[in-house]
Amino acid sequence: MSKRDFLSLADFKPDEIYHLLAKAMDFKRQRRQNKPHRLLRGKTVALIFSKPSTRTRVSFETAIADLGADSIFLNANDLQLGRGETIEDTGKVLSRYVDALVVRTHDHSELEALAAVSSIPIINALTNKYHPCQALADLMTILEKKDRLSGIKLAYLGDGNNVCNSLMLAAAKVGIKLSVASPKGYEPQASVIEEAKALKTGLNGIKITRKITSAVKGADVIYTDVWTSMGQEDEAKERRAIFADYQLNSEVLALASPAAIVMHCLPAHRGEEISAEVIDGEQSVVFDQAENRLHAQKALLAKLIVNE
Repeated sequence: MSKRDFLSLADFKPDEIYHLLAKAMDFKRQRRQNKPHRLLRGKTVALIFSKPSTRTRVSFETAIADLGADSIFLNANDLQLGRGETIEDTGKVLSRYVDALVVRTHDHSELEALAAVSSIPIINALTNKYHPCQALADLMTILEKKDRLSGIKLAYLGDGNNVCNSLMLAAAKVGIKLSVASPKGYEPQASVIEEAKALKTGLNGIKITRKITSAVKGADVIYTDVWTSMGQEDEAKERRAIFADYQLNSEVLALASPAAIVMHCLPAHRGEEISAEVIDGEQSVVFDQAENRLHAQKALLAKLIVNE
């Protein structure tokens, strides 16, 4: 099998995404039935993280262990990268030691440079541009709760960040109707909007608006994320003022379909981008969504390493 990377959802065709989702659901059933699925026995996966993490690190390390492989966690500050070694040299060397690299870093171009020289799969565990593993788990959650993806109306409220970018690509791939409501100047990157539209795989259009009501009306899914991401802490006070009208609360939820589900990639700042009553309410699937990171990433590892 030729080497495959997972740098963004654009790397996989719609049928491949559906295969991953079916495999993820199967892994979820097996885990709940305590059935072993150690498809990666004898393999080793390294994780290089330049940013703090809770869900990404724990879900990947658990997924690797469940699949029977060994994991090596490497803080980027502990590597020779911190002493001037190039990302390319690091990738060439680690390709001789391990079977895949899971990387959480800042600049997306670093990940692309690493993938270009590595002979093993490179998995994007988050960059400033994309968060594709989160989007894969999001698709799995929507499919579980709604029994379909094509034609689903998804409203995203808030900052047009890496999570939003990956949701746009995911929507394009599977035919989700996506509306993004963001304050002026905080919309998703224009280049990523164009990238999503260029995919032309069932996309019914991406709508970018500043009006929550038009984005949320009749939505099947409402999604939000923090207003201040890692590295933007100095802007927190300013951002709270700018995004104040974009909170996902019970009044906003009432605008959606009565059967709408609420999603958040976590961590959540309760009382800011989402109210406590909504994230803890009956329509919230936030913690199912978090669990599905484990199963979706397990499917991804199995696909990239042994083509299962």
